[in-house]
Amino acid sequence: MTRRRLLLLILLPLLLAGACYWQATRGLPTTADLAAFSPALPSMVRDVDGAIVTSYTRERRVFVPYAELPPRLIQAYIAAEDKTFFEHGGIDWQGIAAAVLTNIESLFTDRRPVGASTITQQVAKSLVGNEVSLWRKIREAILARRLEAALTKQQILEIYLNQIFLGRNAYGVEAAAQAYFGKSVDRLALAEMAYLAILPKAPSTYDPLRRRERALARRDYVLRQMAANGFISEGERAAAAAMPLVAIPSRATPRPRDDYFIEEVRRTLIARFGETQADGPNSVYGGGLWIRTSLDPLMQAAAEQAMRDGMTRFEANRPWRGPVAQIETGDGWPARLAGTPVPLGYPAWQKAVVLAKSGLESRIGFADGSSATLPGRLAARPFRASNRSAAQVLRPGDVIVVTRTPGGWALRQPPEISGGMVVEEVASGRIRAMVGGFDARAQAFNRATQANRQPGSTFKPIVYATAMDNGFTPASIVVDGPYCVFQTKLLGTKCFKNFNNLRSAGPQTLRWGLEQSRNLMTVRVADATGMDRIVAQAKALGIGDYQPVLSIALGAGETTVLKLTNAYAQMFNEGRKLEPGLIDYVQDRNGRIIWRRDNRGCPGCNAPDWNGGPMPRPQGRVSQVMDPRTAYQIVHVMEGVIQRGTGTALASLKRPLAGKTGTTNGPNDVWFVGGTPDIVAGLYLGYDQPRSLGNAAQGGSTAAPVWRQWGQVALQDWPTLPFAIPAGVRMVRIDRRSGRRVFGVWPDPGPRPAVIWEAFKPDSEPRRINRVQDVLERRAGGRVRSDAEFLEAEGGIY
Repeated sequence: MTRRRLLLLILLPLLLAGACYWQATRGLPTTADLAAFSPALPSMVRDVDGAIVTSYTRERRVFVPYAELPPRLIQAYIAAEDKTFFEHGGIDWQGIAAAVLTNIESLFTDRRPVGASTITQQVAKSLVGNEVSLWRKIREAILARRLEAALTKQQILEIYLNQIFLGRNAYGVEAAAQAYFGKSVDRLALAEMAYLAILPKAPSTYDPLRRRERALARRDYVLRQMAANGFISEGERAAAAAMPLVAIPSRATPRPRDDYFIEEVRRTLIARFGETQADGPNSVYGGGLWIRTSLDPLMQAAAEQAMRDGMTRFEANRPWRGPVAQIETGDGWPARLAGTPVPLGYPAWQKAVVLAKSGLESRIGFADGSSATLPGRLAARPFRASNRSAAQVLRPGDVIVVTRTPGGWALRQPPEISGGMVVEEVASGRIRAMVGGFDARAQAFNRATQANRQPGSTFKPIVYATAMDNGFTPASIVVDGPYCVFQTKLLGTKCFKNFNNLRSAGPQTLRWGLEQSRNLMTVRVADATGMDRIVAQAKALGIGDYQPVLSIALGAGETTVLKLTNAYAQMFNEGRKLEPGLIDYVQDRNGRIIWRRDNRGCPGCNAPDWNGGPMPRPQGRVSQVMDPRTAYQIVHVMEGVIQRGTGTALASLKRPLAGKTGTTNGPNDVWFVGGTPDIVAGLYLGYDQPRSLGNAAQGGSTAAPVWRQWGQVALQDWPTLPFAIPAGVRMVRIDRRSGRRVFGVWPDPGPRPAVIWEAFKPDSEPRRINRVQDVLERRAGGRVRSDAEFLEAEGGIY
């Protein structure tokens, strides 16, 4: 019995200790896990030229390998945090004993309690959490021992110096060097290194601007410890201690300029790789990815400027709608103002809150706590549905948008209209620019990819292209006249009409119908071609999956700017299939490519020199979504839209362009999609909750000028090239208005020549049935009206 009790007394403590150890180690990383440990790193985004655009990070961190860390910086941290780091096995038992004695003495004196955590334990703490408890300290100690067993001292220091929080949202010494001194760690002076070494315990306590004296005292203590440990000489210590502490002001990490593009890339990456380290080693916010995108900074900036200018221009003469929001103006109003989302768009626009009124003059405050005066004369915009001005209705607490002008601060109004724009490379489908609204900081919804809108007349090229695949030619004659179809007994007969009820023009060529965007001709062609064929072509181009009803021919089916722009890019690319993409490839933290958009093999492409044979080409077959001859025919017709049709607003760019305007019913949306042989861009403008933009809004007069402004900047360095004619296309001279073949007369260089070159498939061109005299008679006799006569009679273009 006595032996049993003795055995029980021995086993119980052992079992209890084993259970405690099992509980303490449960969930801790194993030695193998620690050996493969990688600290969380931000993912870096590069543009099309390889320049860093921004990073995806919740912690400001830049990884620096141990071999590239300055030795003096390492010594500063060892002197400040763990003098025996290279001697202990993860836990400094002697230091713990000394700390216990010191802390007991501090109970009876004014001495400050001290800690005894080693650098290894601080690394372990970052893995087990910050809970203040004995249990956490036990787990921390166990993990510290595992770290020492799995990693070298240099590896532990590398993790520590790249992971520790040092204030100003800086994690690691490189990020801290940039945050406090605006330079890299390899350019820091000894005194600056010593300052960074005091920050791990309490960064805010040693703020270099608000608590300079305390920071200097602690910095000098580290310098003394470095000298005492033989890391620096007494002379170096004295020189460093004499240096002033000069730090840059704290500043928030600026948001990237191209928010919509970058946000779309982020969403794509999260869907593929996960968001945090818990989702995998290549997560967006911890994997240290390097992302090469197709972002063109010049095109992106031009697209943002053109879209914002187009939106503000549209609303320039509209009344002021009122404040963006309202907040309390008591204590703390700057923080409340800073937290209020306001679409600013332009860098010069600022959000402000009305603090007080004096007559028509308002005292306004900004998010940084400063204030200014808003004169009544610069807030004189009429207030909606009243005979008062904005200055008269402003009240304290109103959040408004202002900008500085030579005459003082002036009231501005974020546009209510919005829209989206996409710029795509024709040869590859790479997206060069993307705009999803006026300002992504207050409008996260990306209208370029998420807004499903009716494309209106920008869908018509798909109708005409399908028709040309089924017996029609650009010179086919179609009647622009009343057209009605019987739907059902319940719905009765549906009669179509031209935009703005424009009257019929009689028999005209297919080309003319698209150039002038005639609804009646489009419906007649669609009915003759077959809507089943048209919706099948739209599906093949990736525009949408529609029911085969005639209203689809006029753009009643919804799609996105991205889808429609990609469809045009495929037509511009001789009908070859394209998959739009914003990311070229993704590398992991070690530079290994883990995802590539174009995975086609290309034997010989990386050869050091040419071997005299044929140039290597990427392998793999390219899918055709449209006959290349048909694709050229429709692009060639769309060139006429720019030269003399509804897109003449772009003729001033003086380069080969093709495209199509679009105006939906209401009109609720206005569109333009088109481009050069290399670049296609598409855009729309409209209210988020669709409603009429007013009768003056049309694709040719509202959307096309936005495209023109973008093109003036974005295309200035691109070569001026004609559209290439694919094999199997015959270029034939025809009378532009009648579609008849011409001999003996050559096309004029002007935008509205009587004779033009037209594209035909073999054996589809008009026969030789007319003479030069017949052409001249038609030009002079008035049987076919001139462009000027037609435009005058029909009231302009749309």
